[in-house]
Amino acid sequence: MTDELRTFVAEKSKEMMAAASCSQEAKDAAQMWLDAAGTEKEAEATRMYIAELEEDVTPIDGLIAFAGSDAGKAVFGDGADAMLAHAKEVKAAGGKYCDCPACAAGAAILEKKDELL
Repeated sequence: MTDELRTFVAEKSKEMMAAASCSQEAKDAAQMWLDAAGTEKEAEATRMYIAELEEDVTPIDGLIAFAGSDAGKAVFGDGADAMLAHAKEVKAAGGKYCDCPACAAGAAILEKKDELL
C-alpha cells in the first residue's frame, strides 16, 4: 500500500469514527486498521476492515426502504418523511450509498477497495 493511500484511508477512517452515525463495530474495525497500518498486520486488518465497511455502509436503496418503514419512522420520528425524500434525492442524483458522514467516509474507502486488497 502506498503512503498516499494509507494516509487517505487513515483520514477517512478518523472522519467516519467521529460521526455520530458510525456504528461501534465500524469504529472498532477502523481503530484496528489504524493500529495495524504500516505493520505486518496491515493486510489482514485491511481485509477485515473492508468486510466491516461492506456490512455497515448503507446502500441508498436500503436507506429508502428503512426510512419509509415503520421501524424507520420510529428511529427518525418527525424527520422520517424528510429523510425519505432526501434519500430519494440522493438516489436520483446518482448516489449509491447513504450520505451521512459515517457512510460517506466509509464509501470513500470502499471506492479504493481494489487498490487496498
